[in-house]
Amino acid sequence: MDRPQLMAIVIAILVLLLVLMYTGWRARKRRQQGVAAPLAAPADLGAPLGTFDGKYVATTAADKPLERIAVHGLGFRSDASLTLTDTGVLVQRPGSDDVWIPRTDVLDRRTATWTIDRVVEHDGLELVQWNLGGTPVDSYFRFAEPTAFETAFQQLLPKRAAA
Repeated sequence: MDRPQLMAIVIAILVLLLVLMYTGWRARKRRQQGVAAPLAAPADLGAPLGTFDGKYVATTAADKPLERIAVHGLGFRSDASLTLTDTGVLVQRPGSDDVWIPRTDVLDRRTATWTIDRVVEHDGLELVQWNLGGTPVDSYFRFAEPTAFETAFQQLLPKRAAA
């Protein structure tokens, strides 16, 4: 085989891989049609506990870090700003709708080392477990200074438990 034939084969394989990736993503979105859309932020967010800038990594099915939620714009990594208030968590991402997690839907906060397509140092990710329309999910975030986030989040959990 000469060079142009080899190049044609390589390009055909790459195109096939892209088509398969696109088909797989669409199939995942079809399977997840029943997952509820995140709530819009209320007009009154409540008393702020802190705002934290970092990276939104992924949202997956709860305790299944390889099952990415692809619907409602939750499937794409981006910059993020999290605002914790006494009534919940507001996640703001450029180019995406804001996500409001009411305090009553917050289940847990812990650290993680990996999730789908992302591995970091030990406990380098912040995992927020919450109910998305009755479906438990885990959202992963990465902050430059996670200690302040963890402290503020601890203020949120006791208030949720007391409600």
